[in-house]
Amino acid sequence: MTAPATRPARKRSRHVALALAGAATLALAACKDDQVDAQSFPDLESCIAAAKDNSLWFTEQDCRTNFAAAQQEFLETAPRYESKELCEQEHGAGNCGSDPAAQQPATGEAQAQNSGGGFSFMPLLVGYMMGSMLSRGGGIFSQPMVKTADGRFSTPKGDQSFASNRGAGKVAPSTFQRAPSTLGKPPMSAAQVGQRGGFGASATARSGSRTSFGG
Repeated sequence: MTAPATRPARKRSRHVALALAGAATLALAACKDDQVDAQSFPDLESCIAAAKDNSLWFTEQDCRTNFAAAQQEFLETAPRYESKELCEQEHGAGNCGSDPAAQQPATGEAQAQNSGGGFSFMPLLVGYMMGSMLSRGGGIFSQPMVKTADGRFSTPKGDQSFASNRGAGKVAPSTFQRAPSTLGKPPMSAAQVGQRGGFGASATARSGSRTSFGG
């Protein structure tokens, strides 16, 4: 009932958000009719600041809820490698760290999950993206972001890369599809990474294209 009255405000808010973030609008290959509003942030504080300063489609509580969801999804779905060197080869020097799950006490279900994985290394969490499915009756969804070897930002699947972890615009709803879980699975070896063609290559092959936004 109120949608017609709020559409202009959302459009203005996106321009405000772009000025706030200092980044180019997200330019995606998908048809505009199939896209949803999205905004990415390097950290929780940046999202909260935007929610407080602007009349956007998300609130401070949305920032907190979706940041927590992105952290959990990152822990469960981010790629895992058998060495830090291999991880940095795929995500850039200084962009990898030890697997947080491997450092937690392994008891009960956690022990079963970690039994096949061994010690591994993961790219660092460098921000998160929120997408509004409100017009579709689906609420707000989030995706964690990691760095790529060429300095871009990517979803854990690696099938979509972005020039920045700050920005606002529209993305395809599929951007928020959850990546397969890597938790408790053996970390990738150099041979496995090579067979896949590097981070994101197999996912890109399955999706048929790699989208990007920003520069």
